[in-house]
Amino acid sequence: MLLTPRTEAQRPVPGAPRTRPGSRRRAKASALVAVAASLGLLAASAPAEPLGVGDHLFPHLGNPGYDVASYDLSFTYPGTNSKPLQAVTTIDAWTTQDLDRVNLDFAHGKVESVEVDGAPATFRSAGEDLVVTPEEPLADGSWTRITVRHTSDPVYGKTRDGGWVRTSDGLAMANQADAAHVVFPCNDHPSDKAMFTIRVTAPNGYTAVANGLPTDVDRSGGATTWTYRTRHPMATELAQVSIGRSKVVHRTGPHGLPVRDVVPAKDRELLEPWLKKTPAQISWMESKIGRYPFETYGLLVAEAATGFELETQTLSLFERELFTQSAFPKWYVEAIMVHELAHQWFGDSVSPGTWSDLWLSEGHATWYEALYAAEKAGRPMEARMKAAYAASDRWRAAGGPPAAPKATAAGKKNGIFRPNVYDGAALVLYALRQEIGAPAFERLERTWVHRHKDRSPTTADFVALAEDISGRQLDGFMQAWLYGEKTPPMPGEPEWKSADPEKPTGKQATGKKAAGKQATGK
Repeated sequence: MLLTPRTEAQRPVPGAPRTRPGSRRRAKASALVAVAASLGLLAASAPAEPLGVGDHLFPHLGNPGYDVASYDLSFTYPGTNSKPLQAVTTIDAWTTQDLDRVNLDFAHGKVESVEVDGAPATFRSAGEDLVVTPEEPLADGSWTRITVRHTSDPVYGKTRDGGWVRTSDGLAMANQADAAHVVFPCNDHPSDKAMFTIRVTAPNGYTAVANGLPTDVDRSGGATTWTYRTRHPMATELAQVSIGRSKVVHRTGPHGLPVRDVVPAKDRELLEPWLKKTPAQISWMESKIGRYPFETYGLLVAEAATGFELETQTLSLFERELFTQSAFPKWYVEAIMVHELAHQWFGDSVSPGTWSDLWLSEGHATWYEALYAAEKAGRPMEARMKAAYAASDRWRAAGGPPAAPKATAAGKKNGIFRPNVYDGAALVLYALRQEIGAPAFERLERTWVHRHKDRSPTTADFVALAEDISGRQLDGFMQAWLYGEKTPPMPGEPEWKSADPEKPTGKQATGKKAAGKQATGK
């Protein structure tokens, strides 16, 4: 995710049973596993309650006791984005402990019925969980299918961020960080990635596009059903469905990669100068970190005021305004496009193990955004990092260190997207490159995305790999940069200084209004 700037000056820093496949067992973060294990059996006599996998920033997000293998989502769009969609969510999962009940994350919409392995199950809500009680308990290591018939409501109150985004002609999705479960029942945590099949039925005249590749289009009477499937596991927060009066623009990327963009039909020609840049941007990213990790890519340009751009897997979401407002320099718009593209490796293919590991996603996307601007537009990386260093202590004081972001107030859950996980985290990567040298750093980057493809590793995994690649002990160095209250000295740059967070500057004071405007986005 990247907040959409209103002016360049507002940027925080310039510039069913079968053999259980082993590959389906994704490594969970050790802290989450420990918490989940401690919860033990969900006793039938205990009251239904919301559970979680122990994420520091989202305590009730995700659920213990099972590992989702796949989601099958079906949505029926009524022809207006102000009424609920009829939906069916089918979840195939392996249990990882004995379960009398199964908790799903689901907080918005009406549940009509639930089945477990084809038999009716009872259900009730507890907090933002849907608690399902099957006829028979589920044994550890069993394969189960849960089918929920429900509505998916695109209209929210003032306290809800994310989920469905109402566009000028339909809907799109923006589920990061914790809003997929307001759209469909799920295990809403990036540590449990799964395959997705998505079906959308809409009146003729609309076009539906979702993550992955199309597998079927069925036209019947006055409606059309589109089916899409992913070829790689995906975190729930990266799901995307676009429904609108759209044009799908096709072209070919590197190695024959299918590139498809989804744009308002009326803006097809207007947006083409931007859309045609994507294949070359993919080639540039591949030159830095290796082969593009998915089956397709493209831009979803939505006529909606989201306040951000979002790296939904294989189909990144952008505000139309980014490409049509003349105030944004061309180099800057291209760099933002690369930011979301870089997320396909960092954040999508390699997802954060916990939300405190967000710096690994946003920091890397910011790094390649800045590197692209340096190489293509002469915007020096060193200048941007020096400016970030000057602000780093203020960012740490306000939002916490990069790898330990502060929790946010109720109703402000997406407030974790602060400068400390963007330029503050890119600054950590700059310091690491300074410390171990550019050749080792570049090997680290390539190895990281290759070794952890389709997985959800943690900060500890990154530090361990950095040590392996560099042949150096980096615990102390990375501990200070990732978790310290103060920014450590920058290797090789002794003259760099960070401003005292206790002494507001005039420049900072004049930026308060702009910062507040940014905060209205995610």
